[in-house]
Amino acid sequence: MKVLLPSTVSSESFTGGAGDDFIVYDVHAPIPEEHRDAEVLVAWQNPPAQLAAAAQHLTRLRLVQALASGTDAVTAAGFPESVQVCSGRSLHDGPVAEHTLALLLACVRRLDRLYLAQQSRTWDNEYLHDQASPDSAGDYTLNGARVLVWGFGSIAAKLAPLLTSLGAKVTGVASTAGNRAGYPVVTEDTAREMLASTNVLISLVPATARTDKLFNNSVFAAMPPGSVFINTGRGSTVDEADLISAIEKNHLRVAAIDVAQSEPLPSTSPLWRTENLIITPHVSGNRPQGAAALIGRNLKALHAGSMLENLTSKSVA
Repeated sequence: MKVLLPSTVSSESFTGGAGDDFIVYDVHAPIPEEHRDAEVLVAWQNPPAQLAAAAQHLTRLRLVQALASGTDAVTAAGFPESVQVCSGRSLHDGPVAEHTLALLLACVRRLDRLYLAQQSRTWDNEYLHDQASPDSAGDYTLNGARVLVWGFGSIAAKLAPLLTSLGAKVTGVASTAGNRAGYPVVTEDTAREMLASTNVLISLVPATARTDKLFNNSVFAAMPPGSVFINTGRGSTVDEADLISAIEKNHLRVAAIDVAQSEPLPSTSPLWRTENLIITPHVSGNRPQGAAALIGRNLKALHAGSMLENLTSKSVA
């Protein structure tokens, strides 16, 4: 079975079964004609145009194995219904949890403000006063903070204990209520009722038609003044104009985003000019961990005709 591996990952550790042939392809170029008989395409950081071309040219394709935690880019490329699609869920749990925590701590401790003071060679006495004041001291710590993690999957399960260790009280939000990884999880309706008592809102929500601009004025305005918002999910889930407005009106004291509706974020975007907003260039995951093992398991399953790991619901249907 011919397996196409993207040039964006190291191919040294990939192994398959007898007869599996691994071919490295350039994600920025069309798939060479001699390799368009491939049955498996591994996708990672492929430009949309090249993914769409692959959907047209790879007529023998059986599986697209995305290494991203979401498969929205693969779905948008237009692969036939007969092609199974698997996500890279779990490959980014550690890195995204780390980056989310880093952004959250940067917001809570206002490292953006301190960096600006450093750049101007200023000893920020006002910061010292705010941090020490009984009226605002709670803004500068996670100890006792009520944190709502919207999109409670495997990344959240890795992140939540880190927040707990710092004294935060964590609640998850998912499509079904219950208990996951030892944390209470509520549905969206209940989560909206909890916003009034939420100090920190973290989005790990995937991009779907249902989650488009999910985080908007109705969410931000319901939060206590001076709250914090972090998005390491997908840019399409946030109404960016409403985010800017919420920061300017102090519904949000500070926010951080690793994703945007348009990436790379254009230099003309008003997000760049928004004070009290930290922006990183979609680097929270950026390097899948355990990709070779996942692909190996799915190749074995494909040979055996058994259920694939991380198969998308569309593929299951």
